[in-house]
Amino acid sequence: MENILELQQVSKTFSKSNFTLDNVSFSLPYGAILGFVGENGAGKTTTIGCILNTIAKDGGIVKLFGREMLDADTDIREKIGVVYDGDNFPGHWTAEQLSKIMQGVYTNWDDKRFRRYLKDFQLPPRQRIKHYSRGMTMKLAIAAALAHHPQLLILDEATSGLDPIMRDEMLDIFLDFVQEEDHSILFSSHITSDLEKVADYITFIHNGSLIMTVSKNDLAYHYAVMRCKGSQFLALDRSDIIAYRKRDFQIDVLVSDGKEAQRKYRDVIVDNVSLDEIMVLLVKGERV
Repeated sequence: MENILELQQVSKTFSKSNFTLDNVSFSLPYGAILGFVGENGAGKTTTIGCILNTIAKDGGIVKLFGREMLDADTDIREKIGVVYDGDNFPGHWTAEQLSKIMQGVYTNWDDKRFRRYLKDFQLPPRQRIKHYSRGMTMKLAIAAALAHHPQLLILDEATSGLDPIMRDEMLDIFLDFVQEEDHSILFSSHITSDLEKVADYITFIHNGSLIMTVSKNDLAYHYAVMRCKGSQFLALDRSDIIAYRKRDFQIDVLVSDGKEAQRKYRDVIVDNVSLDEIMVLLVKGERV
């Protein structure tokens, strides 16, 4: 399967903060949504910066549409829509002014499409952006990202600040977007319920290091958590343990095959596991 995005051993060190993005590698196929998960400060935004060349990486390779993107490669940038967590546009602009400016940036800018989104999202076109609510500014950024007909959406907390109803509408828009076989989305979010609804793959990052990439179907149908007593935990085959976390009276153990664990350890309780609990076990738990 061809990939719209590939990262190979991407690294970046910030000496002042003592943070290192440590040889991160993953890929995003065409026609898919990849959920990018990690705690605040894990390295998600740094990774996105390295992908977009807004942060100069120290090493590794990033390929977009099969090519490494240089600053002069405007044809590649035309194919990417980006939404950042925070201020995407100057506050003194209006949505109308934004559209005029974007027409000079993107050759495929579609003003009719942009205005349709403004109407659908109930965004006043002549009001200054600084008077928008946070949710409104995020909706404006999504409208602008979609209005130039990109093939790849890179979303950094794009549903942050939206109420549950609007988040659900946005997720429908994202699912519609990837119905085109040459479209994909890299979706960084701490709202794991959103990723559980739309993502095809989940990539976990912690302290600048990639923990794992797994399909959502595997997470939903195979991964599980075992609730063990101390003696039961000591009897486990260490090769079955992905991560574990000690609680007051039990030890929670993340495994990749719940049915096999139930067959192998008949006296242990095996539960389905949510994306939230997986992240907690990977981040706060221990590995053997």
